[in-house]
Amino acid sequence: MSNSLPLRLVLASQSPARRKLLQAAGIEPDVLVSGVDESQVVADRAEDLCLELARLKAQAVSDRLRTTADERTLVLGCDSVLAFDGEILGKPADAADATRRWERMRGRSGVLHTGHCLLDVVRESRAEAVASTVVHFADVTDAEIAAYVATGEPLAVAGAFTIDGLGGAFLNGIEGDPGTVVGLSLPLLRGLLRDLELSITDLWSKVAPGAQEIEPLG
Repeated sequence: MSNSLPLRLVLASQSPARRKLLQAAGIEPDVLVSGVDESQVVADRAEDLCLELARLKAQAVSDRLRTTADERTLVLGCDSVLAFDGEILGKPADAADATRRWERMRGRSGVLHTGHCLLDVVRESRAEAVASTVVHFADVTDAEIAAYVATGEPLAVAGAFTIDGLGGAFLNGIEGDPGTVVGLSLPLLRGLLRDLELSITDLWSKVAPGAQEIEPLG
């Protein structure tokens, strides 16, 4: 499967981890921040919430894009939430909230869900799905929790942890795609592209990844 027009992928996320994951896979996206207020969206199931947020982010960016007839523009929206102990956990409200979460999560397991919505702007088509990965948390000490929260890292991410940063030392293992925990599943993205009659190889860039400023919309 190939595409006659040059492809442009716009990542509707300010997450550096998602962008780095794409770059490492040979894809150089444009980055635009959606501005969606995540706190205004509610759902009973973690899978439904992350997918709805991914849709809203992708659509918000798509609505403001200027497209041309000489390229095919795709917009990818992603959102992650942690399902733990019957609750849906996004980003912690503050350091105290992050500390309480880790005191509950240590030595236990949760499921990290990441919703993906891929919009083909010109053809007005859409493909979407949720990737889910089981995360096993280490039985970390109070001192380790305090030190981790003090770094600020858990305050900026769903579930109050990362796998590709300092928090990786506090995970005993996962069951599923590690990219899901980072915030973007490459195997799932490949499937969504196939749904739009494209191949992930169509997005491979011959240009070495470089620094790029995030351009907020609004």
